Amino acid sequence: MLVWKRNLLVCWFGMFVTGVGMSQIAPVLPLYIDHLGIHDAGLISQFSGIAFGITFIISAVFSPIWGRAADKFGRKPMLLRASLGMAIVIFSMGFVQNVYQLIGLRLLQGVITGYSTACTTLIATQTDRAHAGWALGTLSTASVAGSLLGPVIGGYISENFGFQNVFFITGALMLVAFMITVFFVKESFSRQDAKTLTVGEVWNTIPNKNIIAVMFVTSFVITLALYSIEPIITIYVTQLSGNTSHVALTAGVVFSVSGLANIMAAPGLGKLSDKIGAQKVMLLALGVAGLVFIPQGFVKNPWQLMGLRFLLGLALAGLNPSVNALIKRITPQFLTGRVFGLNISAQYLGVFGGSILGGQIAAYWGIRYVFFVTSTLLLANALWAYLAVYKKLT
Repeated sequence: MLVWKRNLLVCWFGMFVTGVGMSQIAPVLPLYIDHLGIHDAGLISQFSGIAFGITFIISAVFSPIWGRAADKFGRKPMLLRASLGMAIVIFSMGFVQNVYQLIGLRLLQGVITGYSTACTTLIATQTDRAHAGWALGTLSTASVAGSLLGPVIGGYISENFGFQNVFFITGALMLVAFMITVFFVKESFSRQDAKTLTVGEVWNTIPNKNIIAVMFVTSFVITLALYSIEPIITIYVTQLSGNTSHVALTAGVVFSVSGLANIMAAPGLGKLSDKIGAQKVMLLALGVAGLVFIPQGFVKNPWQLMGLRFLLGLALAGLNPSVNALIKRITPQFLTGRVFGLNISAQYLGVFGGSILGGQIAAYWGIRYVFFVTSTLLLANALWAYLAVYKKLT
């Protein structure tokens, strides 16, 4: 097996587990905080929001820093640091005695993240251009699927095995990721290829800065679109179904079905981008995703919403591999880690921004407008991508 293909398999598992580790706490947070001694509903909501969101905000800050370290010291050391660090931190969450310790560990989890940045950089630099779209498309399914399926996995573990085992099992999986990274990831890295540049110098070194800017915004909008429904999904499903029986399970499936579609479609769409051009697949995916959001505001039952969310996942599956392939194409290799780190920061901000945006729009305008506003953002992004990327590269 080629080295990059073996590395791809290891990185896929590690990124999936990392995605689960970042998001698996969402459905159990209110219950776990109540278990830790906070019983006021208002305080539980506040602490839940802080504990969930702080990891993504801190990760957005530190991803470029670890990306720079990956360019300087190698990608494999960053994989080992992040996987072992997350294994210890997540496992430790099962032993916390109060909510402040939990928030502190979630903050620390955001600091030591960087597995996705190092994996994406490693595969992008090792893969030849003919296979880059397929490889990066396959890799992108891991983090998306982990993030979207994480709440379902966390909810299932907590319901059947208890709150603490959510953290123990996820920490153990991260330790497995660390071990297989030690033994199976191979990298040939020369430190003299690394250059120490300021952020301004990095930006000035990148050709086609406007294209990179579109890529960062697209990554932000992709994740914002996926997570804009998160704060209102349970309420919306309850309204559509007319009863509260199995609403939590139904809401979890509706939220996560996009991840399943992403896993199914991303490798194929990545391969298609290798053949016809990543800019074409990206533009088509943005347009389709923007249009699919509109009917979600008019559905009459949860099954219709589930079907549309599946179609949305198929469309969005073409975006991450296309964005990563274009970044690889126009970024000098010695800057790859830093640029991918900034791109992943945009994704983390999209997770946080989507959750905030969806809740605020639903509160002031109504749930259905969450879908209309998100559709507008995707279609506006498609227009910008057409003018700034498609016309320039085609």
